[in-house]
Amino acid sequence: MISIKKYLDSNVRELATDEGEAGSASGGNETMRAALSAYGSALIEMGNSSVEACPGLGEELKDHLAELKAGLGPETGATALSGTEVQVKEALGAWGRQAARHYQGKAREVKDLLLTMARSAESLGVRDQRCASQIESVTTHLKEIVSLEDLTEIRKSIESSAAELKSSIDRMTAEGKAAIEELKTEVSTYQEKLEKAEKIAFRDGLTGLRSRQCVETLMEDRIAARASFCVALIDLNGFKGVNDRYGHLMGDEVLRQFAGELKSACRKTDAIGRWGGDEFILVLEGSLKEAELQIERIRRWVCGNYELRSAAGTVKLHVDAAIGLAEHGAGEQLNGLLARADERMYADKSQAQKEGRATSENGGVKTNPSR
Repeated sequence: MISIKKYLDSNVRELATDEGEAGSASGGNETMRAALSAYGSALIEMGNSSVEACPGLGEELKDHLAELKAGLGPETGATALSGTEVQVKEALGAWGRQAARHYQGKAREVKDLLLTMARSAESLGVRDQRCASQIESVTTHLKEIVSLEDLTEIRKSIESSAAELKSSIDRMTAEGKAAIEELKTEVSTYQEKLEKAEKIAFRDGLTGLRSRQCVETLMEDRIAARASFCVALIDLNGFKGVNDRYGHLMGDEVLRQFAGELKSACRKTDAIGRWGGDEFILVLEGSLKEAELQIERIRRWVCGNYELRSAAGTVKLHVDAAIGLAEHGAGEQLNGLLARADERMYADKSQAQKEGRATSENGGVKTNPSR
């Protein structure tokens, strides 16, 4: 990671040379604020990316980076910046090692499953070979009976051979059942582990909604099936201000509550996911007209006044969102569909800024009509 301290020092020196002492102080402060803001945003995005890369381990790194970002401010000195840089490097290094061990463990589980299947196949082969030898012995015995002339001896030999054959078949059946049951148990254990890993990968750790990967897969499947659907991208207005003023833990609580309200307001046929940061995505079945009605329902029921509790007390916020809706066209690729929805979402956000709609403090408490 680039050293922010070196970057700031070099910029301050350049400003001092070009504009003089007074200008350099003002320009240096402005540069520091911009650099600190960019640095803080980078820390938050690294945290978000760590959750997507390894959901089981990313939340801890995300929270730690958010704490480091919260400690940065205009008054932060060079020593503090250097200390932050060291902590970031240590946190990323530790997370990288944990993630490597995590995925090594997953690889070992798959390897163990393959070895179990190989051992089972080998066991079946040994059993079949042993049974084949026993049957071959019985066959040889039967051939020898042909040369016998005494009927009594022939009968005794046949009865003996039949008993041996039945014993071999019974043993083969019993061993086969035991081997199959053992294999079923092993496969069931690994299936549960794989299903758990898949669930983690396809769920957002913070909100419990579908992950971006899950929603993308769902949309690709619908495109392949030529199904009619619409996509809505939802972005909270002014959410950065909540993080800056109240901290990222409060911001996370806003996202969780918003996700819960969004899920309650949507239909069972709607797929709801967290796209990243403060962005959400909806995949809506049906025509554009039906989707527009659903979006209006969301604006009325989900956007509004929220009450959040923290250690510092109760905070009341008015939460608004920009929404971009697009209907999938025949032959359209996923990237094109998302680009249209994204463009309309930013147009809605621009209109919200003109009208002064944003996530902000408000004295009301969120109340919704009966669903």
